[in-house]
Amino acid sequence: MGYVGIHKKGEFTLSELIKSIKGNSEFNRAGAIATFVGVVRSTSLEGENVEGLEIEAYEEQANKVLGSICKELKKLEGIVDVQIHHFVGKFKVGEDLVYVAVAGGHRENIFTVLQQAVERYKSETPVFKKECIVNEEGIKESYWVSEREAHQERRKQ
Repeated sequence: MGYVGIHKKGEFTLSELIKSIKGNSEFNRAGAIATFVGVVRSTSLEGENVEGLEIEAYEEQANKVLGSICKELKKLEGIVDVQIHHFVGKFKVGEDLVYVAVAGGHRENIFTVLQQAVERYKSETPVFKKECIVNEEGIKESYWVSEREAHQERRKQ
């Protein structure tokens, strides 16, 4: 399963991910590797300027969830390996937050599984994101994204 799981920022690189995938004993069955790199964008979903993010995780549970997702998806037809690596720490705009990679026999197999892996890690993994923004008045604010989403839902009702 390689190094699947939560890492501190800078502990794992994209080249180490590819090396890990290629080091899989079943890699000789692969004909392709697809990767997804999630990075910090400069605007929030509300259009505010983002200065950075702070990512935290319930590590033990997050590692279990990520491992389970990878194990399940690896059982799909034509798939050789699935790895998800999420980072925690403080991040600036443009820095890597997550790596997802899928190796498989044919490209037809890997793109749908890559998308499933991305959607599942985002919805199932206990990872928490604090956005550091500059609001319309130029004032710096920080908030946990899930708290803000819950507050906005309450305001809509």
